[in-house]
Amino acid sequence: MHYIFALLKVLTYLNLIFALLIIFFERRNPSATWAWLMVLLLIPGIGFILYLLLGQNLSRRKMFDLKTEEDRFHKKLLIQGKQISEDTMEFHDKEMIEYKDMVYMHLINSQSVFTQDNQVEIYIDGHDKFDALLKSIENANHHIHMVYYIIKNDKLGNKIINALTKKASEGIEVRLLYDGMGGIRLPRRFFNKLKASGGKVACFFPSLLPLVNIRLNYRNHRKIVVIDGKEAYVGGFNIGDEYLGENKKFGYWRDTHIKITGSAVGSLQQRFLMDWRYASQEKITFDKSYFPQNCSNGQIGIQIVSSGPDSEWEQIKNGYLKMIQSAKKNIYSDSLFYTRRKYFRGSKDSFFVWS
Repeated sequence: MHYIFALLKVLTYLNLIFALLIIFFERRNPSATWAWLMVLLLIPGIGFILYLLLGQNLSRRKMFDLKTEEDRFHKKLLIQGKQISEDTMEFHDKEMIEYKDMVYMHLINSQSVFTQDNQVEIYIDGHDKFDALLKSIENANHHIHMVYYIIKNDKLGNKIINALTKKASEGIEVRLLYDGMGGIRLPRRFFNKLKASGGKVACFFPSLLPLVNIRLNYRNHRKIVVIDGKEAYVGGFNIGDEYLGENKKFGYWRDTHIKITGSAVGSLQQRFLMDWRYASQEKITFDKSYFPQNCSNGQIGIQIVSSGPDSEWEQIKNGYLKMIQSAKKNIYSDSLFYTRRKYFRGSKDSFFVWS
């Protein structure tokens, strides 16, 4: 009995310490702060364990150190693009003038450059998307940068790895980043062929124990591929047979992915390099070879906005709020967060439209 009281006393002190850390050291909004304080103070037995698993702000200072270089790089692009003020911004598509305040908001808050020379191809079927991606990989001449939240050790996963291995053996720079939670079931030998051929692989927040990862927060859910700095893929498809509709449990998988050619590729390249530097510890620089001058004849305007625990503002959230507030006729929204059951049935479709 004496040991039980001693244990409860220790747990109570730990909860109190974590509560003080939340209040004085972590940058949280008031609602999140109060929620964690309630958990820590009302559940002394397991509150601090839940906080360790779900609540801690991991490596924020390190993230902000890298963010400094990210901001410096973006500011350089802004100067080159001469997009300094809302009044001096020019739009090829005159209908976009109506939304210049939203473009300027992202320009200032997240240094997101609005480019207008892009071409876009849309994929809603996994076969079409990965056929196009494999063709782009095959045609790569300088580098392939790839990040996916989930990579499976299955037919599609091995097909992608084999394609990357082939290009690495030809002397092409290959960098592959995956998430430690999304790839938690990958065997260590999965990337051996790619590494042996000269490819580089990094894991975002890897697990310390096999099949166990206590760092549930701040996962990297991005799915970005940049080929030679000239074309990029971004969207919802991960790498796995279920995204081809070949898993009976999920059935046909409906998702959206796009291929971009044009100046917007540079923004996705920059995002990849920052994630790669953080996860791999490679002191990779923003070399000009990664940002070639695009000669696209496209006319589509694109603004790449990213945010995360290293962001000072909630840029994506603020963008959604701005779109909602700017709506004049209707708002159509369908998100995997609102249709979780459909998501697990394989009919995931996340989009937001305003007018």
